[in-house]
Amino acid sequence: MRNAAPPPDQPTDAEPGASLAELMHDRPSRAPVTLLLVAANGLVFLAMMGFGAGWSHHSNAVQLTWGANFGPATQDGQWWRLGSAMFLHFGIVHLALNMWALWDVGRLMERLLGRWQFTLLYLASGLGGNLLSLVVQGNKAVSGGASGAVFSLYGALLVFLWRERRHVQRREFRWLFGFGCLFTLATLGMGLVIPGIDNAAHVGGLLCGALLAAVLARPWAGNPQPPALRGRLVGLALLTGAVAALVTHIPAPSYRMGDELRAQAAIRKFLLEDQMLSRRWASLLDASQREGMSFEQLAGAIDERVTAEYQENFEELASVALGAGAPSARTLELLRQYANLRSDASHALAEGLRARDPEKIRRALEDARRAPLLAQRALAPASAASAPASAPRR
Repeated sequence: MRNAAPPPDQPTDAEPGASLAELMHDRPSRAPVTLLLVAANGLVFLAMMGFGAGWSHHSNAVQLTWGANFGPATQDGQWWRLGSAMFLHFGIVHLALNMWALWDVGRLMERLLGRWQFTLLYLASGLGGNLLSLVVQGNKAVSGGASGAVFSLYGALLVFLWRERRHVQRREFRWLFGFGCLFTLATLGMGLVIPGIDNAAHVGGLLCGALLAAVLARPWAGNPQPPALRGRLVGLALLTGAVAALVTHIPAPSYRMGDELRAQAAIRKFLLEDQMLSRRWASLLDASQREGMSFEQLAGAIDERVTAEYQENFEELASVALGAGAPSARTLELLRQYANLRSDASHALAEGLRARDPEKIRRALEDARRAPLLAQRALAPASAASAPASAPRR
C-alpha cells in the first residue's frame, strides 16, 4: 500500500478520529509483529538458498521439501503444510513483492487491530487461503507464498474502512478505500491472465480476512458505538460455514506423496541390484567356459543366483502400491516388466542348458539382450517426472 495515503504533514479534512496516515508512517517498532513476519519470511528464504533454492524460480524441489502446499503431500497427513507454505517463496522477486505489500498494509492493520488480533487474523486467514488453494489446485501444482495472508489484511482494511467511514477522515477514506479496491481487483485480474499465480489463495485470504475483521472488530477513535454483536456473530457463522464447506470438498489426491517416495526408494534399490545381477550373469557365463562347468551346473547357478533374485525383485516392485497419477508410476510399471522379462529369460536359459537345446538358449539370450531397452524406456522420463507441476507464486 505504498503511497496509498497522503503524508501526515499534509492538511486533511477536519473529521473526528485519529489520522490513519500517521499510523502508516509511524516508527517500525510500533508494529513488531509485522516486522517479525517480514524477517521470518526473509530468513526462511535465505535458509532455503543454502539448500539449493535459487534467486529466481527454477525448481519446486526445495520448496516442496521445506513445506510448500501440494495435495499429495498435504493430504498424506502433512496438514502442517497449510501453515508452512505461508513462509515459502519462489525467487527473490516473489519474496520482495509480498514483503513490500505486507510491510505497507501490515503496519496499519497491526495498529488498528492490536498485536494479538492482527496475528490471529494473518495466520488464520493464511490457513484459509491455503485451504481454498488445496481445494482448487489439488495435485496440479506446488503452491506457496505469503500473499494469501497479505490479501487478508486488505480484506480486513476494506471492512474496517467501510464500517468506520463516518469516523475516518474523508480524504483518507477516499485514498485508502479506493487504493485498496484497485489493488485487490488489479491483482486478482492479473491472476486470471498470468500463469503461475495462485488466485485461489488470494481469494481465500481476502474473504477470510474480511470475515475475521468483522469478528475481531474494535472501537475506533471518534466512534462512540462499539461494533455490534450481531455483526460479529454473522461474520463468525459465515467463516465457520465456509471452512466446513472447504474441508468437506477437498478432492482426493491422485496419489500419496509417501507412496511416491517409497516407489522412488524401491526403484533406486532395484537399479543398484540390477547392475549387480547383470555383472553376476556375465560372470557365470565366463566362469563356465574357464572352469569347464557342466550344463547342469551352469543352469543351477543361473537359477539360484540370477533367476531367483530377479523374481524376488519383481515381487518387491509389485508390492509397491502407487496411484496411476504418480510421477513414478510409469517407471515402476516398466521396471516390473523388465524384472519379469529378465527373470523369465534367465530361467529359459537354464532350461535350455538342461535340455541342451541351442534354439531355446538362443531365444533366451536374445530376450536377455532385449530387456535393457525396456529399462531405458523406464528411466528416460524419471528425472522429469520426479518433480510435481509448476508452482503458483502468490
